[in-house]
Amino acid sequence: MTPLSKTSQTHANERKVTLKTIAERLGLTPGTVSAALNNSPAARSISGHTKNRIIQAAHELNYRPNFFARTLRLKRTYTIGVIAEEIGDAYGAMVISGVEEYLRKSNYFFLTVIHRHDPKLLQTYAQMLLTRGVEGFITTDTSITEKPALPTVAIAGHERVEDVTNIILDHKRAARLALEHLSGLGHQEIAFIKGQTLSSDSAVRWDAICEAAQELGICIRPELTIQLEGTDSTPAIGYPFAMQLLARKQPFTALFAYNDISAIGSIWAFREEGLRVPQDISVVGFDDIPGAAFTNPGLTTVRQPLLRMGQIAAQTVIDRIEGRGEYVSEIAVEPEFVVRESTGPAPMRQQGRIPEKTQPLQESHPAQ
Repeated sequence: MTPLSKTSQTHANERKVTLKTIAERLGLTPGTVSAALNNSPAARSISGHTKNRIIQAAHELNYRPNFFARTLRLKRTYTIGVIAEEIGDAYGAMVISGVEEYLRKSNYFFLTVIHRHDPKLLQTYAQMLLTRGVEGFITTDTSITEKPALPTVAIAGHERVEDVTNIILDHKRAARLALEHLSGLGHQEIAFIKGQTLSSDSAVRWDAICEAAQELGICIRPELTIQLEGTDSTPAIGYPFAMQLLARKQPFTALFAYNDISAIGSIWAFREEGLRVPQDISVVGFDDIPGAAFTNPGLTTVRQPLLRMGQIAAQTVIDRIEGRGEYVSEIAVEPEFVVRESTGPAPMRQQGRIPEKTQPLQESHPAQ
């Protein structure tokens, strides 16, 4: 019997658990139970012990709130519209996971749309979500330039727009962590892969890198700088741009890539050209997606707390909807630097040449 079968629904209706059921079991009022389960302002006066008893009883009795009854009674939908550039990549998936986790615990539902940086699609989807009664918006990697109709939180938002709260990473700190690491290993000839112009973090991150490089005395050479193009969300996006850097015949001992997927694609390119990571070229990524630790070699990277950023966004938009706390235009989160095996000391140069390609090892077989 599946959960969606008519028989299952009939049995469910026969043993339907209500707030009154839980209240009678615990010797509490339905209002107290409702406040605790809905995390309403009234729940602040309920002791932690009592809240835990209510939550435990609801779990044991398999309580499921009647969404439609609550919507009609309170004239609210408890629904958030999530507008994303992409969710098929690791970055988007981690952010959305954080959003979902917090909304679920707060008894909110969410609808997700993907615009892939198409302005017309973005406008259409935003209007569509409004007609479906969402109470607020969360956006990821999406440029907002006009005051929205509802409380809005923009993850990786950098435009100052009235009534929009931006959740941003401290990119200056992130850039300095990465460049200090490479500089400490003796790298001065560093290549850079910049982000696509359509990415909301691209310009801010590059400005931060340039500022940190100047402070550390690292020269950023135009011939060692290249910009990503396209919307591919796999490591394949970094491969051709790493190849283009190599084709310029300008020596470099390290690469700082815009994100982890382009860094991983670059490692593929270097390996195909007979270059070793990190013995010949060190590689640093950005984001610390789940696969970064499992590349060969493990990727040194700047960690964005993507899951946490999603949780903060969800909490912020709910607080604004329910009138808790004051509006803030920006919430900054701190990066971490994760050192793995893709970085090492800068190799010695001979006559300014790019490292010679290594020859593949010959397999040895035991004598028969």
